[in-house]
Amino acid sequence: MIIHNVKVYPSKTNLPKKKQLAWKIAEIASDNSKLNKDAIEMVINRIIDNASVAIASLNRKPVISSREMAIKHSRKNGATLFGLNKKFKFDCEWAAWSNGTAVRELDFHDTFLAADYSHPGDNIPPLISVAQQNKKSGLDLLRGIITAYEVQVNLVKGICLHKHKIDHIAHLGPSVAAGLGAMLKLNTETIYQAIQQSLHTTISTRQSRKGDISSWKAYAPAHAGKLAIEAVDRVMRGEGAPSPIYEGEDSVIARILDGKKAVYKVPLPKKGESKKAILETYTKEYSAEYQSQALIDLAKKLKKKIKNLNQIKKIDIYTSHHTHYVIGTGANDPQKMDPNASRETLDHSIMYIFAVALEDGDWHHIKSYTKARARRKSTIKIWKSIKTHEDKKWTKKYHNPDPKKKSFGAKVIITLKSGKKIAEQQDKADAHPYGSRPFKRQNYINKFLTLTHSIIDKKESNRFLKTVQNLKKLKPGQLYNLNIDVKKSKIKRNLKIGIF
Repeated sequence: MIIHNVKVYPSKTNLPKKKQLAWKIAEIASDNSKLNKDAIEMVINRIIDNASVAIASLNRKPVISSREMAIKHSRKNGATLFGLNKKFKFDCEWAAWSNGTAVRELDFHDTFLAADYSHPGDNIPPLISVAQQNKKSGLDLLRGIITAYEVQVNLVKGICLHKHKIDHIAHLGPSVAAGLGAMLKLNTETIYQAIQQSLHTTISTRQSRKGDISSWKAYAPAHAGKLAIEAVDRVMRGEGAPSPIYEGEDSVIARILDGKKAVYKVPLPKKGESKKAILETYTKEYSAEYQSQALIDLAKKLKKKIKNLNQIKKIDIYTSHHTHYVIGTGANDPQKMDPNASRETLDHSIMYIFAVALEDGDWHHIKSYTKARARRKSTIKIWKSIKTHEDKKWTKKYHNPDPKKKSFGAKVIITLKSGKKIAEQQDKADAHPYGSRPFKRQNYINKFLTLTHSIIDKKESNRFLKTVQNLKKLKPGQLYNLNIDVKKSKIKRNLKIGIF
């Protein structure tokens, strides 16, 4: 790996493009390096994972609406939509929009946390849709996805967006563009321009994940993927982009991030070096914000130690800066303590999540979020007793550069009415790659079977799992088989009239 120093230059300096971060990213996207075997297998895991959560969310309102929009953009040789028969094809950018929303809706796919946040699995829907429309092979798709993960993970390591309340999709646009460039075998110049356009058009604020969180949280990454596809199409036709997009005097770093005196250190592999960043990412066992995964495991264990939850006086959670300020009481969001809050808000409230997991000794992607569940008096009592605190030791562990030592956990102290204190801590979720029971291929398959049960039949389930595990050998034109067909009677519609 090479650490690149990225900083602002005045316009009069005329920074050569080969010294710009967007060019350096484009170089690794176009280098045609050897694919790592473990990375290939992990891509297959993540396609299974995405399909699991997408099928489970097919009849949720945002997904229905996104599908209705996509249906209005049919194309003879386009891309497929989750749930619809593969004979129906649509413009790839709209397929990416709908499928990306379905993948993101339940907040239940993979994650990578470092200086910033990310869900790298968001790269997969736009890449599959373009691969289908352009008749690419399984190997082409693998190269694109592995490249996209490499770019997003390393941007997340090097550049913090959250500090300035910029949404994490600003790293997703460039990663999708880089992945598309690798998959389509575009030259470095074309990928460079596409990365710049993608970043320029995907900068938005984190208000989408603050206060009363709306359905836009599911749409945001799908929108970034759609914009990246359009950016790549434009530059393939010879168009350019704002440049230099990172280092310019009035560009992203100077005006939106740390300013003209900032220096960011972004790691990237050497040209020709195998890309393995996907192996540093991790999926979710539970449908909730990733920093709650270890705390759900912890709550399940603590339940066994407390015979009567009515005896709880208060609960203190000592954790990292990110957890405290994003999903804890440090966010100062009253909505995170509101029994009438949206599902999107509740899955970003560690107070709610911990209370439910402690009571139920379990977590369910539907049952744990129902209105009745959130309004249960016993739950509200525990919920209101919880307070989070930043502990610098946990913040330091959160930012540890060693993946084996990096921690997204917490220490919990439960004080009973008797004065007795019960304390437990956990560094990582059990399902984390370095947790007590890391997810393997069979875990991904089991997650798929659980989430798609009663939605797709066994024959279709078996067909998809067999196809995806043979991804490396799929020939041009066969990627349509990665789609999953659901009986028409099980697909809900939104018949409200829009523009399209």
